[in-house]
Amino acid sequence: MTTTLKKIGFIGTGIMGSAMAAYLMDAGYEVSVYNRTKSKADKLIERGAKWCSSPGECAKGQDIIITIVGYPKDVEQVYLGDNGIIENAKTGAYVVDMTTSSPILAEKIYNAAKSKGIHAVDAPVTGGDVGAQNATLTILVGGDEADFNALKPVFEVIGKNIVYEGSAGAGQKTKACNQIAIAGTLAGVCEAFAYAKASGLDIEKVYEAISTGAAGSFQMTGVVRKGLDGNFDPGFMLKHLGKDLAIGTETATAYGASLPILAMVLHEIRNMERTGNGNEGTQALLKYYNII
Repeated sequence: MTTTLKKIGFIGTGIMGSAMAAYLMDAGYEVSVYNRTKSKADKLIERGAKWCSSPGECAKGQDIIITIVGYPKDVEQVYLGDNGIIENAKTGAYVVDMTTSSPILAEKIYNAAKSKGIHAVDAPVTGGDVGAQNATLTILVGGDEADFNALKPVFEVIGKNIVYEGSAGAGQKTKACNQIAIAGTLAGVCEAFAYAKASGLDIEKVYEAISTGAAGSFQMTGVVRKGLDGNFDPGFMLKHLGKDLAIGTETATAYGASLPILAMVLHEIRNMERTGNGNEGTQALLKYYNII
């Protein structure tokens, strides 16, 4: 643990956040927590975390405030809304948004924080629930490099691959790159098995043949495999991938990039959400192709 940054306010104790906050407590940090649904923080409170009744209360007096919430609108409300983080964090505090959110919003938060003497970084993560539970997350950081260096001991408690990407918003832009790559890979794997089924092949034999060769990927062996086994429990919800891809689509337009595969996969996910599959894992995209 760093000698000067000891008190952490942690906002968002869902699948990812609860595991991350627990590791920080185990490392000796004094952790206060807030979540819209208090029951999701109960295990942390039982372990000694201090419960706070609002984001603003969770920010007061903390050396570091970490957030990992749902959607960009939630990030904006938590940081910039009434009784939010920027309004309540002390001068010199570090605020770290680990939600996958908009790089444009990350820049807005950075500027609002800077005007009040607060250090802001965007630090979205990859690795899903398994990465959070094993403290092996990849952490993609945007902001001032001096702030990244100050926070690195904290990041090292919850992650393994920790990369400074550049100025404010760069972490979110890099996370968009990650999700765009996942989208095409996931859809490609699903299409491969759709072809196998349509052509009369044994899907299991096809999986055995291609999963460890050049076509192999985590999306095939770590995600789609679950769906082929009939397991659609979420390590990462399909609707959250849809949220991430929507951010990629919107910002790609703003940056002048044409990403037709991204648009196609987002369309497929939106269809799945409308049929009630949004809360399932991303492997549920198999259902769109009528493989399962």
